[in-house]
Amino acid sequence: MDINSPIINLKGIKAGIGPLNRAYTDLYYKWNNDFLINRTTASMRPVTLEEQIEAYEIFSKNKNYIFFTIYDVTSLNPIGLTYLSNIYERNAEFNIVIGESEYHGQGYGTEVTQLVLDYAFSILGIHNVMLTVYEYNEAGLKAYKKAGFKENGRRREVKFYNGKLWDQIYMDCISTDFKGSLVKQFISK
Repeated sequence: MDINSPIINLKGIKAGIGPLNRAYTDLYYKWNNDFLINRTTASMRPVTLEEQIEAYEIFSKNKNYIFFTIYDVTSLNPIGLTYLSNIYERNAEFNIVIGESEYHGQGYGTEVTQLVLDYAFSILGIHNVMLTVYEYNEAGLKAYKKAGFKENGRRREVKFYNGKLWDQIYMDCISTDFKGSLVKQFISK
């Protein structure tokens, strides 16, 4: 193994996911301060470098979060973050940010979502993974549905964005509905 190559825990056709990497703290900092990227997340607050370093230290050790760096498998460039949080009693919450905008709309989000669901169901034994998404995030909604999530509720007019109030959509995917495991193929070898 090349010591300079990132660790990729799970790999799809386009994307791979691996552990957080201290060397990418400046990149995480850049992504967390890009309001265009973060318009689909809950936070639109600037983050200081000190806060980002502290967040890395906290989340890299917190067992209630499982963070992954997202990589383009061809170039091995880091392109985003994804994580499972609030892991308890076979349930978890899913989040994803593709931080490099040139990778938007190319299927990376769908594939990473499938990889993380597969990891949650096949390796961790989680049964229900949920997420929330704002209704204006059409690309996210499309990716989540394609990966296996189904809408199960709404909180109406909760997010003010671009001069309008938008709904927050609740979605979940359960292990018995999930198809096409890459992890099972990987761990059975």
